[in-house]
Amino acid sequence: MSQPSAPQPPEDGSFDAVVALIQAARRQVVKAVNTQLIDLYWQVGAFISHKLERAEWGDAVVTQLADYLARTQPGLRGFTRRNLFRMRQFYETYRDNERVSALLTQLPWTHNLIILSQAKRSEEREFYLRMAIQEKWSSRELERQFKSALFERSMLNPAKATHAVTHNHPEALGVFRDAYMVEFLNLPDSHAEADLHKGLLLKLKEFLIELGRDFCFVGSEYPLQVGGRDFALDLLFFHRGLNCLVAVELKVGRFEPEYLGKLGFYLEALDQDERKPHENPAIGVLLCASKDDEVVEYALNRSLSPALIAEYQTRLPDKALLEAKLHEFYTLNLAQGED
Repeated sequence: MSQPSAPQPPEDGSFDAVVALIQAARRQVVKAVNTQLIDLYWQVGAFISHKLERAEWGDAVVTQLADYLARTQPGLRGFTRRNLFRMRQFYETYRDNERVSALLTQLPWTHNLIILSQAKRSEEREFYLRMAIQEKWSSRELERQFKSALFERSMLNPAKATHAVTHNHPEALGVFRDAYMVEFLNLPDSHAEADLHKGLLLKLKEFLIELGRDFCFVGSEYPLQVGGRDFALDLLFFHRGLNCLVAVELKVGRFEPEYLGKLGFYLEALDQDERKPHENPAIGVLLCASKDDEVVEYALNRSLSPALIAEYQTRLPDKALLEAKLHEFYTLNLAQGED
């Protein structure tokens, strides 16, 4: 007698719905555990800080505390002498900044330690806290953004955009950057546009992380037909937050003003033939190997298209040099404020 066949799952997706509920609950559990852990480290840091400030304890007592916890709480991890002092530093760094302290539990302890150890200014710490939460960076990606001097670059060189972007899409200035790091492509100094294009497609995941979380890939060499002629847009993305298509044109040389005309043509074609009724007008990005800021300023001032001009950089920047320039920038602004 043959065995009855196993019942087939229903086709309405109800099993998937249960899986989704389980996964959502797990995420909430992880989030709750992380919140409690960060709160615990904050409280321990506060306790140690107050003891040391009142001279009730010396540094040697913290060592004794670590030894005591290791002896009396077998299996307890993360409470070494070094980490106890980190908890104290964690508390003392953020205790007077309620706006920032509210962000701390939204990141794992590893992320908080990276920011605490590498950021030199309160503005920098807040910048990376907010960006790590917004972009959901892994600890590895957070380390990479420090190496790429993202904060220094953002402060010294904000995104360069036409009036159509700054006026109609002011929120876009917080989305796009003046320069994008593509060191993960390992391109030689002398490379062709085809090499850049192919590399970005092969490393699309890394490029999307560099662009930002809300970017979604639409296509490569995206076909556009106008007046019986065929054209191809290098890369096409959609940005969920801005609710618009984003056209990216690649140039392996320096920026030339005439590039804006071609990009504007592509944007018009996208708006006329590809944009859906509920979407905002498309935005274009010229990604060039280099640019002269004065030439860029002149070109953008007269352009009516919603476009931005940015560089791609195949090597991580000299972080020490950028830090020195940022120090000069802050010093100059402080002097002007006093005047």
